[in-house]
Amino acid sequence: MELTVRGKNLEITEALRSYVEKHTVKVQRYFEKPLKINVLLRISNMTKTCEVTVFIDGVIVRGVEKSDDMYKSIDLVFDKVERQIHKYKTRLARKFKGKSVLSREFAAEPQTDSTDFELVKKKQFAVSPMDVDEAILQMNLLEHDFFVFFNAETEKIAIIYRRKDGKYGLIEPEM
Repeated sequence: MELTVRGKNLEITEALRSYVEKHTVKVQRYFEKPLKINVLLRISNMTKTCEVTVFIDGVIVRGVEKSDDMYKSIDLVFDKVERQIHKYKTRLARKFKGKSVLSREFAAEPQTDSTDFELVKKKQFAVSPMDVDEAILQMNLLEHDFFVFFNAETEKIAIIYRRKDGKYGLIEPEM
């Protein structure tokens, strides 16, 4: 397993690192292949935040939890990641069908819930070339939180979105 533990406004002590490692073993048991797990521990305004990102063969599982105690945040976020893996285990089993990625115990568990998602709306629209500033303006005029557009600079489809901090983010898919 490839584990990266980083701290922001926080020094990663050996105790914190071993606590995180103990939790990553719980996630690793669902997979035969070694995982790549990134953990970011952050303190801001007396709030302790733990972000966990798990990468396995093109699938990304991510969780973020905040609390007043770092150890509690670590517990909460790893519980969340485990729940996500359980929730989507059938989909993961389908994606990895024929590959030895999932552990035998995990793949053999009985299916308990439906993994079909209900699509409630489908939308088609014309995409015209524009720059990032124009896309932000268009998104704000529509009062949306994201906007899909054809980036005239890169000549690729891109997504602009409003972040929780009020700033903007840009997603540029790679093919």
